[in-house]
Amino acid sequence: MFENKKEFKLIPKRNPKSLLPNTLTIFGVCLGLSSIKFALDTNYAMAIVAIAFAAILDTLDGRVARLIKGTSKVGKELDSLTDVISFGVAPSFIMYFWTLNEIGKLGWMFVLIYAVCCALRLARFNLTVIEENESWKINFFEGVPSPAAAGLVLLPLILSLSGFLKFGNYTVLSSIVILVTSILMVSKVPTYSLKRILIPRKLAIFLLLGIGVYVSLLIFYTFEILFVSGLIYILLIPVSFFHYKYLNKKSLISIHEEDETEDVL
Repeated sequence: MFENKKEFKLIPKRNPKSLLPNTLTIFGVCLGLSSIKFALDTNYAMAIVAIAFAAILDTLDGRVARLIKGTSKVGKELDSLTDVISFGVAPSFIMYFWTLNEIGKLGWMFVLIYAVCCALRLARFNLTVIEENESWKINFFEGVPSPAAAGLVLLPLILSLSGFLKFGNYTVLSSIVILVTSILMVSKVPTYSLKRILIPRKLAIFLLLGIGVYVSLLIFYTFEILFVSGLIYILLIPVSFFHYKYLNKKSLISIHEEDETEDVL
């Protein structure tokens, strides 16, 4: 008699700590999809709030994963998929339902362009490798990140809800904004990532106070504060560009001096 020999394959142990950050990511994709439903119901205020909370969760999930050492390959892929849905598909759909549908096929083309650019930007981000001698680059993104891009695309709608001023043609404004944002996402324009911010202990109390004031204003003047925040981010883009150029030049000079020292030795 011949015995059937079964081959057993060892399954690697899963990291239980990755459950929490992955759960936050799942909540993010649920909020992104829910924002589309709110837009279908013409509840654009709740659609923007849902995207805002999705952006907060997107900021938290990675930091929580690193803090509790719960990073995983699944979490990384899940995060990218969530970003495409919550900050690529959802914002463009919201703008289409709100105003871009008025220009028919052209408006839908803008939606497709933005969503595709978001996917390309995330694919490039996942392949980005920072060299050891260029560790300072971790403080910058290459192009506008998808959560920030979602905020920029929604700015015309936020402006409309804020009541700051009445714009003549929101369809034209939205078309320009979504195209420019799409280009910025896939561009190589450096923008601040704010991943590693070192706050001195003496200033920590003032930072917490500032956050408290910001959140308080956000509760009572939601769309006004969101619009101002969007404008501040736009102003920071050229600042980050010149800051990056300065640091890059400084790094190249340092590397050149090190090479000359090695040659002398």
